[in-house]
Amino acid sequence: MKPAIKLRPLIAKDAQLIANLLNNKKIWDNLKDYIPYPYALKDAEEFIEFAKTKDPLQNLGITYNGAICGVISLILQTDIYRKNAEMGYWIGEQYWGKGIGTKAVELITEYGFKDLALERIEAGVFAYNRASMSILEKNGYTKEGICKNAIIKNGKILDEHIYAKLKHEQ
Repeated sequence: MKPAIKLRPLIAKDAQLIANLLNNKKIWDNLKDYIPYPYALKDAEEFIEFAKTKDPLQNLGITYNGAICGVISLILQTDIYRKNAEMGYWIGEQYWGKGIGTKAVELITEYGFKDLALERIEAGVFAYNRASMSILEKNGYTKEGICKNAIIKNGKILDEHIYAKLKHEQ
């Protein structure tokens, strides 16, 4: 039987598991710095409360056979970019290599285009994160370019690879 990978709204009881999963330097090394490290229970509780304030939903829990294993988000843009969203996601390390990220990106992409009426979803990927690039490519995202020396993470200047998918490519 194939494992069930689904997206669902975050709930208060997810906080401890999210804190446990995300308090991992290997994950944090691929995330923006506004996400704290070390990652504490209080951080997870605050994030879940923040997620509940968004209408429509933009931050969803990724579940694997019913257990929370990560988070995926669409950050809706504004003004002239209001039909666009930036996607971000992370998966707990013990769940890597199981196809969860690929399925989660498929599901959030469908949600963004069908339910949120987006025209474009994009994701920026650190130059060394080949696994994330592969997930996006498997979902039909196109590498639009490489922004040279665009980011700084852990004191290192890095390139950022920009991937995008358009609604009509769905």
